[in-house]
Amino acid sequence: MDKLVWVISRLESHYGEVRNRPDGDIIGQLVRTILSQNTNDTNRDRAYASLCNRFPSWEDVLLARPEELAAAIRVGGLANIKSSRIIQILQTIQKQNGVLNLDSLSRLSTEEATNYLLHFNGVGLKTAYCVLLFGLGLPVFPVDTHIMRVVRRLGLIPRKISSEKAHQILNQHVPHEKMYSLHVHLIRLGRELCHPRSPQHDACPLTPVCEEYKEVHENA
Repeated sequence: MDKLVWVISRLESHYGEVRNRPDGDIIGQLVRTILSQNTNDTNRDRAYASLCNRFPSWEDVLLARPEELAAAIRVGGLANIKSSRIIQILQTIQKQNGVLNLDSLSRLSTEEATNYLLHFNGVGLKTAYCVLLFGLGLPVFPVDTHIMRVVRRLGLIPRKISSEKAHQILNQHVPHEKMYSLHVHLIRLGRELCHPRSPQHDACPLTPVCEEYKEVHENA
């Protein structure tokens, strides 16, 4: 995909190069990603900070009542659903591994680690891939709503396509060594310029290859 190669290069020139520094905190990444569902990064971070302040360890979270955890993460939205999911996941990890950690994922293949995470209730491909990318630095490309919007407009994927299919296509074509930087840059572009409504075409570094931009100007 020549266009994809151009997009990667253009975004790196525009935003600068970034490097992935995985923290190895797999459970922390999993909980943070669950908290990020249906909210923004600011509220996710506030919810996670509140959780960690109220419960110093994952063992403390495991022993908490769902309503206690929900109160701690309320700012992130959908607190009752997320608290239930988090406790269920921790219970499963404890039961399967005997300890509250997921260090064993580092010894699995990317496919095996992905499938393991997908068996948790509330964990889809995007969540699983975020955990593996940011927690372990594995070569996966999570597709969130910002990325989905941008790559559709660019014509990198068909407009009418499922999230699962988009993950499949992009994970096949994005070079492994560029998955982190492209993920970060596309999200930034989606937040700052490629808005759901009234995208800022004039300021966008990808305008020369944007299919939507071409259509708008051809029909003007």
